[in-house]
Amino acid sequence: MKVCRYSPAAGAVRVGLSPDNHTLIDLTPAGITRLDALLESENPLARARELAAQDLPRVALEGVTLLPPVEDQEVWAAGVTYLRSKKARMEESEFSASAYDRVYDADRPEIFFKSLAAKVVTSGDSVGIRADAKWSVPEPELALVINSRGRVVGCGVGNDMSSRDIEGENLLYLPQAKVYDRACGLGPWISLEADEATARTWQIAIEIRRGGAAVFSGETSVNQLKRSFDELAGYLFRSQRFPHGAVLFTGTGIVPPDSFTLQADDEVEIAISGIGRLVNRVVVV
Repeated sequence: MKVCRYSPAAGAVRVGLSPDNHTLIDLTPAGITRLDALLESENPLARARELAAQDLPRVALEGVTLLPPVEDQEVWAAGVTYLRSKKARMEESEFSASAYDRVYDADRPEIFFKSLAAKVVTSGDSVGIRADAKWSVPEPELALVINSRGRVVGCGVGNDMSSRDIEGENLLYLPQAKVYDRACGLGPWISLEADEATARTWQIAIEIRRGGAAVFSGETSVNQLKRSFDELAGYLFRSQRFPHGAVLFTGTGIVPPDSFTLQADDEVEIAISGIGRLVNRVVVV
C-alpha cells in the first residue's frame, strides 16, 4: 500500500492512496488532507487498508502531478552503512580513509542533516550538481519515514546527491558536498509496508542515461545494509526532537567508478522493487 501527495489539474494539494500503479484514491473526503494524518496514526498500514475499502473518489494517475512526499519533516542521512560505500569513501581521500574505516565498524553510525522538506525534489523534477564540483554522483538509497514517536512507518526511494571531490578534499566539507540546491531527491511514493524483513527482500537499482543511452547501471539488495532500521532511527532520535517526524536515508551500496561524473541533462532513474521509481534530469546549480 503506497501513499503520496499530489495535485490535480486544478486544485489544492491532496493525499492519495495507490491500490495499483494506475489509480489514486482521493483521501480528502475521508478527512485526510495531510500525510501526517496517516503517518502519525497508531497503525498507518491498517488505517490505509480501511480507507481503501471505503467508497472514495478515484482519479487516474496520469492526470495528476505527484509532489514530494514530505510536509514538515526534516530529511537526514546515514553514511558508510554498506561495505561498497565504505570502500568508495576511503578511496576519495587518504586523509579521510581511516575515519570512514572506523565508522563502518563503530557502534555509533554516521548521521548528517540532508534537507528541509521545502527543498526536496521528487520524480519528474531536476536534481542538481554543484557548479564548483568536478566529481558528482547520485546515491540511490532506501529512505525510512519515521513518525514523531521515532517509529519507522514507511519507506521511500531516495537520491542523496553528492560532490565526491569536495568531500574527498576534506571530510569537514561534507555539508557542502551533500547539502545544496536540488541535492535531495525523494519519492514519489511512501510505501507503508515498513516491516524490515519485507524491505530486506527488495532490490535497489540505478540507471544513468546520457543522450538516451545508459552510461552506468548498478544493483544491490537492501539486505546488504549493515545496520537495522530501528538502530538507525534510534540514533537519529537520540537527544533529538522531531515534532513532525523525519525521513532518514540509509546509505548507498551502489557507487559508479571513479572515472564517472554526472553531466547536465543526464537522466537518473532509481528503482526500489517494493516501492517504485524516482526519475530526475540533472542540472547544474
